[in-house]
Amino acid sequence: MKTLRFIFGDQLSPTVSALRGADPGSDVILMVEAQAEAVSVRHHKKKIAFILAAMRAFADELRATGFQVDYVKMDDPDNTGSFSDELDRAITRHQPDALVMTRASEWRVLEMQRLWAESLDLKVSLLEDSRFLCEEAQFRAWAAGRKAFVMEHFYRDMRRRTGLLMEVDQPAGGKWNFDHDNRKPAKPDLFMLHPRRFSPSAQTQEVIDLVAARFGDHFGDLEPFWFATNAAEAQLARDHFLTHHLPRFGETQDAMLEGQAFLNHAVLSLYLNVGLLEPLDLCRRAEQEWQAGRAPLPAVEGFIRQIIGWREYVRGIYWLHASDYTAFNHLDAKRPLPALYWTGQTKMACMRAAIGQTKREAYAHHIQRLMVTGNFALLAGLDPHAVHEWYLSVYADAFEWVEVPNTIGMALYADGGIMASKPYAASGAYINKMSDYCANCAYDPAVKAGPKACPFNPLYWDFIGRNEEKLGRNPRMGPVYATWRKMALGRRDEIKADAQRILEALDNGNL
Repeated sequence: MKTLRFIFGDQLSPTVSALRGADPGSDVILMVEAQAEAVSVRHHKKKIAFILAAMRAFADELRATGFQVDYVKMDDPDNTGSFSDELDRAITRHQPDALVMTRASEWRVLEMQRLWAESLDLKVSLLEDSRFLCEEAQFRAWAAGRKAFVMEHFYRDMRRRTGLLMEVDQPAGGKWNFDHDNRKPAKPDLFMLHPRRFSPSAQTQEVIDLVAARFGDHFGDLEPFWFATNAAEAQLARDHFLTHHLPRFGETQDAMLEGQAFLNHAVLSLYLNVGLLEPLDLCRRAEQEWQAGRAPLPAVEGFIRQIIGWREYVRGIYWLHASDYTAFNHLDAKRPLPALYWTGQTKMACMRAAIGQTKREAYAHHIQRLMVTGNFALLAGLDPHAVHEWYLSVYADAFEWVEVPNTIGMALYADGGIMASKPYAASGAYINKMSDYCANCAYDPAVKAGPKACPFNPLYWDFIGRNEEKLGRNPRMGPVYATWRKMALGRRDEIKADAQRILEALDNGNL
């Protein structure tokens, strides 16, 4: 029986379920560079180049193991630009008896797959993505009957299931979570190493040239391009992180420094999310660093929690609500996305740093995303769907299953509390504590009112005031609303006037 196996650009692993049992003698692997996917949102140029280069490298690896790969390049004159049309053309070319696919990581593409399964006149198998550690059915079983989906509870179950950092049935070190030992501000270090960088191969350079020609008006800097584009390079990047950055990862994981885009962060999520690295293998290697005495337990625990805890958790949450998650708008936020999210042109040093870095690197770490650009979007009442599309566009590791819960849910509270028990809203004091941005800012986090006030300060209290009806009874917001209700009416009016002035400056490009 001849089988066509359709592999997408974020399924670049030899262990992906669509390749399970594949026969090089009779099966054909289909891979398609689809213009429609590159412009479904206006993806960062560096992100498009990374995915296309990694796809081409993976196709070469499959051919080297004897597989026939039907690879449709974007600049192929016959390429129709869409998954559906290219699948139809491939079926005409190869006349397969069966089609095998791994479930897509985005609801929109999964709906395509389901339509193909219903309409095609051949056997279609749509398989679970086995690269994740918690299957969708397992997460649904865990979530069933729970009033709240607490990540910490899920994480502990995943620790028990995988055996990571476990001593029989107890957590290593006597605690499940070592956050108390982590999350310290960082100090500038001129000698801090960057993540492992790679020079583009000739094939990758062809992709870079293609992206420059086709998507030159998209957001972001295309060069210098230094991402790994195959499994061997991704493994070198992994080993570099484990050796040079993991020991200090925990203590600085929430810190932000001007001019230091990476600090001790792994910058491995983009490789995990397309299949160049395997999550359980990565966690076990991190665990071995602790067991060998080369990395402290708090750092290793924090790193492993991000993978088997947050990564698996947000995927589970996404698939519980995938059909309508991007439409959630619990706080009825409607302000259009301002131009500064694309230009980075603002007097706010923290926003300028986070967006400028995003433009250069297609990367920002989780605190920059959550507590700077996300926090500002929350306080300013930006439209959640527009903010979601921005995050999906600009980060190389952003795929809908991971980006939507983190943006719509965690950053914007637009899901009404599915992801977070309260909004992650903060004034300028938090950013000042965790970064050195404020020292060189036109605004002052210590000033609460007037033109010199950090915009986060008036916007924070304005956010609290205008959302009292929906948030005022939230028990975790109790102390904040107690302060708000005791606040003099004159002070409230001052906050409202300052917030209005800030939002007008935002709309006019003068903030």
